[in-house]
Amino acid sequence: MEKQKIALVTGASKGIGAAIARELAADGYHIWLNYRSDHEAAKLIAAEIADAGGQTTLLPFDVADHEAVAVSLEPLLEGQVPDVLVNNAGFARDGIMALMSQNDWDDVLAVHLGGFFNVTRLVVARMLKKRRGRVINIVSTSGETGMAGQVNYSAAKAGLIGATRSLAAEVGRRNILVNAVSPGFIETEMLDDLPKEQILPMIPLGRIGEPEEVSGIVSFLCSKRASYITGQVFAVNGGAHL
Repeated sequence: MEKQKIALVTGASKGIGAAIARELAADGYHIWLNYRSDHEAAKLIAAEIADAGGQTTLLPFDVADHEAVAVSLEPLLEGQVPDVLVNNAGFARDGIMALMSQNDWDDVLAVHLGGFFNVTRLVVARMLKKRRGRVINIVSTSGETGMAGQVNYSAAKAGLIGATRSLAAEVGRRNILVNAVSPGFIETEMLDDLPKEQILPMIPLGRIGEPEEVSGIVSFLCSKRASYITGQVFAVNGGAHL
């Protein structure tokens, strides 16, 4: 009997990460569901997946804390290796750069870039031995175009795009595919404080995207149909950046 596939999704207790966890669970993956501290939200997603016939393992740790990552993942990785890693954990802390605090700079880069390194380094080392795997990094339109008030977030996401391409070149010969998905304005908590009347004119399709429109392309990139795609950035932005 073939072993069940495993997908590790970081930052999966809400928003885009939760949508990805649900969709990959529906695709037959056992979800290693990472989150930092919102235990109730994570349990709700796990319950939804269970009700639909799927399985989850809850992994509460801060991706920016390399020791916490190692403590949580290394015991699991001794016996199992995820077939898919989705680096989704992230947050924004917007502000004009001239007024930005050191912590606001450091914390955003620590989660997006440090978190990518801390988790991916451990998982990819095992994928290399298996000679297969998929890594999908959730980036942002801000990392492709730049956005006033988001110098820290844009820098982090642009860095993650560069890391995606470089890692794809490193591990492609071992049949490990590395791609990025770049959402634009998506209906999540990150939009709660933004003026939608100013955002909508920026989007040719005239609407905000749904998390499931991001998770759909992640699902595709995990499938056999995407077996000749690596090092690419896939935009899901309604035409806001062409």
